[in-house]
Amino acid sequence: MAALSRAAAAAADASDPLASYRDRFVHSDARIYLDGNSLGRLPIATRDRLTALTAEWGERLVGGWPEWIDAPTRTGDLIAQVIGAGPGEVLVCDSTTVNLFKLVGAALDARGGGARGGAGGGRGTGGALVTDRGNFPTDRYVLEGIAAQRGLDLRLFDGEPDAATLPCGHGDVVVLSQVGYRSGALADLPALQAAARERGATLIWDLSHAAGVVPVDLREAGAELAVGCTYKYLNAGPGAPAYLYVAAGLHGELRSPIWGWFGQRDQFAMERDYDPEPDIRRYLAGTPPILGLAAVEEGVRLTAQAGIAALRAKSIRLTELLIGLHDAWLAPLGFELASPRVAQRRGSHVSLRHQRAWQITRALIERCDVVPDFRGPDSIRLGVAPLYTRHVDVWDALDRLRDLVERGEHEAVDATPGRVT
Repeated sequence: MAALSRAAAAAADASDPLASYRDRFVHSDARIYLDGNSLGRLPIATRDRLTALTAEWGERLVGGWPEWIDAPTRTGDLIAQVIGAGPGEVLVCDSTTVNLFKLVGAALDARGGGARGGAGGGRGTGGALVTDRGNFPTDRYVLEGIAAQRGLDLRLFDGEPDAATLPCGHGDVVVLSQVGYRSGALADLPALQAAARERGATLIWDLSHAAGVVPVDLREAGAELAVGCTYKYLNAGPGAPAYLYVAAGLHGELRSPIWGWFGQRDQFAMERDYDPEPDIRRYLAGTPPILGLAAVEEGVRLTAQAGIAALRAKSIRLTELLIGLHDAWLAPLGFELASPRVAQRRGSHVSLRHQRAWQITRALIERCDVVPDFRGPDSIRLGVAPLYTRHVDVWDALDRLRDLVERGEHEAVDATPGRVT
């Protein structure tokens, strides 16, 4: 159990090998920011890079494309360093939602799960689509839509993913998150990957809440396919381009269901019919967003420099402190820990349940200068980003949270959730 005094938290910050990284981010005010699991802070290098790139656009116009055109693969190779992939196996493009649609469709088409229902509405003969009921909504919605389009079964299971009970079989396509978006539970990626392989299923990983804070070694685990966003712990900015991973051995086997001119071999030979690139570039579609890709590049570079081992070690220290303070201060006030206690089963955010979670979340933001987020129906998520979150930030945030609830200030907040939570 971590020492719970503020002096101990300050001492931990004084000896933190990552402490200097905090100064490489923009801090516009004195708020304690514990929502890096939703949107990371702005790196100073990104602000400067975008300023320079905007000027370059103004000066070079279309003449910049010879240098810009390879940004999706160049940036993908940087991300590969933090998710255990090889060069040429990661592509930065589109959104997590679109990339997941591509990979699910490609897997179904290549492995016999592409059958569509006939005119009479019968079910297809391909494998089922499988995910946990608590998976991030966009993942579930993509699978729901593909199931409806192709006449396939969608199988939702309850509870955290477990290798022993993973409900999949030959020809199924399974989508799992390495870190659960609500609870922060960390899935056993190697064990689940092995279980899917043994049962003849294709497993696609969503790394959105994992990349940059927990070890990911896709190649070592034999993972074939993955997607993820870049605006959380990779600090690439709101709506920044996402990424997809396809193991090199599958490049010739799988084909994206979305065909576009950037995925075309020799794309400027425009009179030809579609002939996809032979490598990861076949998953490109439309013109890549160059400004967004530059932001991804700078954010990921910071993460790679810091090193996943150091980031993970600090993340564990911060979440251990958070849980210790919860037990000492918040549990007596009606809070319940909704994340795993064992550090090896936990990502970098901690969820606390409370029947007035929405009101408490708003009161923290509006009255205490602490920024968490709310996930219905009753969860307050506290995300610690090791590149810039300090131990004293955790201590002060939970101290303010305790005082707020003890005083009952949250009771004055409108209980109706807003559109953005």
